[in-house]
Amino acid sequence: MSLLSERVLNMSTSATLAMAAKARELKEQGKDIIGLSLGEPDFNTPDFIKEAAKQAIDDNYNTYTPVDGYVELKQAIITKFKRDNQLDYTLPQIVVSTGAKQALANIAAVILNKGDEVILPCPYWVSYSDIVKLNEGVPVEVTTSIENDFKLTPEQLEAAITPKTKMIWYSSPCNPSGSVYSKKELRALADVLQKYPNIIVVSDEIYEHINFVGEHASMAQFDDMYDRTVTVNGVSKAFAMTGWRIGYIGAPTEIARACNKMQGQITSGANCIAQRAVITALNEPPSRVQYMIDEFKVRRELILGLLNDIEGFKTNEPEGAFYVFPDVTYYFGKTIKGITINNATDLSLFLLEHANVATVTGEAFGNPNCIRISYAASQEQIIEAIKRIKEVLS
Repeated sequence: MSLLSERVLNMSTSATLAMAAKARELKEQGKDIIGLSLGEPDFNTPDFIKEAAKQAIDDNYNTYTPVDGYVELKQAIITKFKRDNQLDYTLPQIVVSTGAKQALANIAAVILNKGDEVILPCPYWVSYSDIVKLNEGVPVEVTTSIENDFKLTPEQLEAAITPKTKMIWYSSPCNPSGSVYSKKELRALADVLQKYPNIIVVSDEIYEHINFVGEHASMAQFDDMYDRTVTVNGVSKAFAMTGWRIGYIGAPTEIARACNKMQGQITSGANCIAQRAVITALNEPPSRVQYMIDEFKVRRELILGLLNDIEGFKTNEPEGAFYVFPDVTYYFGKTIKGITINNATDLSLFLLEHANVATVTGEAFGNPNCIRISYAASQEQIIEAIKRIKEVLS
């Protein structure tokens, strides 16, 4: 008899975190590894946010926080939703969590029953599938194509819906593809969903501000979708605050209250100092962090130009986030340095071992034909990393 539960034994290890751990291990052995695997900005948290955290310490914020977040933070989130997304939420509709990942886990826990299906357009963020499975749901993966910029079409959505469909989860801008759904494209999906009023939409918008095409669109902006959409966001990416661990949702009141109840039995409220800092972050206009977005756009052009010079890498132009997701099937079946590349996982491990560059297999994101390469690294590192990849593959 196993000591451990079937639940954890059947759970996958996060591929992004596993690759990062492997890269750290090799670095400790003295290898010169360039990490392009983690979804983490290489900028420091802006000084105006750090000063707010210091002030919170001096003001003796050190006690338990409300389970769903400080009222002042929830008010800042409401202001942000209105200012940036034209969404009207009230205090009971906001829940602050320890990162957007916990927010997603809360949503799955309070909505899914055993056997409920969740549509996941592929590629999807690495943890979606296992969060669904952990809560006894059934992930329904819908394959998209690089030719269509990895976006779900209305026809694909319609075909994936069954009587057991409970939710659809997607991110825009998307991790790992960088795809951004336009308002027109979301409206077309919403038109399909109008035929199925019991399906809940989870819109993960954590990369909202890292957007190179202009206006960001939210599913909840449509009046006929507002009452069935949970909008997930946080400060990790746009504000370079990954380690501060603050995420939040705007949701129908019933769902928000259920998430508050669930969180109250699992972790209670998020870190007090981080919450005070995020109040300051969200009350400032997005223009305060525009310098990061501008730099990411420069890096996108840089890495696309370099990758397009490598034989066999098929790319599209990502519209947001800080990833490229090239199709690498050209290399499947080929033998390089005595190693046969059978799939994206093989190629990702090969690049780590022989090029000293850490990427992530697309299999972890529901697409076995691609690898994810993060350009949340300096231009110098990007140039050197792609140079190594090109040399080892040629």
